[in-house]
Amino acid sequence: MAESVAVSVAPLGPTESDPERCEGEEEVRGNEAGENNQQTGPVAGGPQNRLAKLPLSRIKALMKADPDVSLASQESVFIIAKATELFVEMIAKDALVYAQQGKRKTLQRKDLDNAIEAIDEFAFLEGTLDA
Repeated sequence: MAESVAVSVAPLGPTESDPERCEGEEEVRGNEAGENNQQTGPVAGGPQNRLAKLPLSRIKALMKADPDVSLASQESVFIIAKATELFVEMIAKDALVYAQQGKRKTLQRKDLDNAIEAIDEFAFLEGTLDA
């Protein structure tokens, strides 16, 4: 399900010690310039290139806290993490509209409450923020 992309690293300029590499280097660079070099799997290069922004180990621990879940594959943990990120982003954007109506840049609980009440997709959350 997850797909990974291999990226080759070429030296910055042609070297005299490797003349064969100098000839084909232009073609490789031309192809890479037109491509989008994002990795598309659960394993990414550095912390800034991570596809899942939430810690996968904690997502897995939360999934295993459910007595019905005995095993959780890497792919399922990644999908749950990505879905959670998208959900949080969506509700935050909707709540931001209410914060901006109040001429604020900071989200408050009332903004989330307003988004939950106004948008049918969030109906399942009604009453969950009540303390």
